Amino acid sequence: VLGGGDELVLRGTISKKWTLLLCLASFCIGLIFTNRMWTMPEPKEIIRRSALEVNKMNLLSGDCAPKSVMEQKDIIGEVPRTQDAIQALDKTISNLEMELASAKASQEESELNGAPLSESTGKRRYFMVIGINTAFSSRKRRDSLRATWMPQGEKRRKLEEEKGIIIRFVIGHSATSGGILDRAIDAEDRKHGDFMRLDHVEGYLELAAKTKSFFVTALSMWDAEYYIKVDDDVHVNIATLGNILAKHRSKPRAYIGCMKSGPVLAQKGVRYHEPEYWKFGEWGNKYFRHATGQLYAISKDLASYISINQHVLHKYANEDVSLGAWFIGLDVEHVDDRRLCCGTQPDCEWKAQAGNVCAASFDWSCSGICKSADRMKEVHQRCGENDSAIWSAKF
Repeated sequence: VLGGGDELVLRGTISKKWTLLLCLASFCIGLIFTNRMWTMPEPKEIIRRSALEVNKMNLLSGDCAPKSVMEQKDIIGEVPRTQDAIQALDKTISNLEMELASAKASQEESELNGAPLSESTGKRRYFMVIGINTAFSSRKRRDSLRATWMPQGEKRRKLEEEKGIIIRFVIGHSATSGGILDRAIDAEDRKHGDFMRLDHVEGYLELAAKTKSFFVTALSMWDAEYYIKVDDDVHVNIATLGNILAKHRSKPRAYIGCMKSGPVLAQKGVRYHEPEYWKFGEWGNKYFRHATGQLYAISKDLASYISINQHVLHKYANEDVSLGAWFIGLDVEHVDDRRLCCGTQPDCEWKAQAGNVCAASFDWSCSGICKSADRMKEVHQRCGENDSAIWSAKF
């Protein structure tokens, strides 16, 4: 039998045990409840969400860098194609400008019967225009040409109508326009009708400007395949010249003559002195290749180029150098034909006897035929082509 004191001790013990058990039970229930309310997401879900976030970031920012690199590559690849397109456009514009100038140049005062027509304009089309550079003091030289290789009167008109060849003496006006020199030329022109008058003041130092003016004026007056400049102290065989030019019809931008590259003369006071010698390099350098000034020919496209750009074409002291400079950088065919710069007899005579007739003859020592007014007839007799050559020629 338990005493009263023992019973109280036992109740106290039991109460402590139950209290401990109840605490443990409550703790476990709490853990179970907490696990259900705060369940951690599965690993796959975490990976899936991470992937989605990455994709979103790529869309917003991550794709920018690769796309920029690709775009840069595309842009770099487009540069050559863009440059080619620009060059093609520039060439097209240039061709259109030349065609416009040519169309404008084809406006003539009248049309000749039975003459060939230009396919593009329906106007008279000539084969070549020969401009003979002359001066006020060169009356005897002009008469020597009229008496030899330059047809006169009805023959000259027939040459224009049947062969499409225009020949004119080229001269401007004096410093005092309308003075005695100009009146003398006017009287000579009324007699022969073989002058082309330029809006140009004559002077030796203005030969480059005169050459430019000749091409511009000739182009505006006659629509031709070729435009030729020749000095009035040079002998020309017209049929041979025509045959040479006809062989180069397939070249739209032909520059034909005897090509040379002479020294740049820096010393003052000498003939052919070049004041702008420093532009051609060091002392003693040579000019670029260009046609000698006694005779040269250019095709219609080049004459159109000069006409279009006449106000910005630089003029050097020597007119043949100036012409060559205008074509530097252009797609021009330089044709070097030594038949355009034969010597006088015996050189041209031997060549004629061998069947290789010269187109132009002169003396290099005089930059033309020495004493040409007195010797032109002799050169023509010994080096000239047959009188029927021009009429039987087919260009």
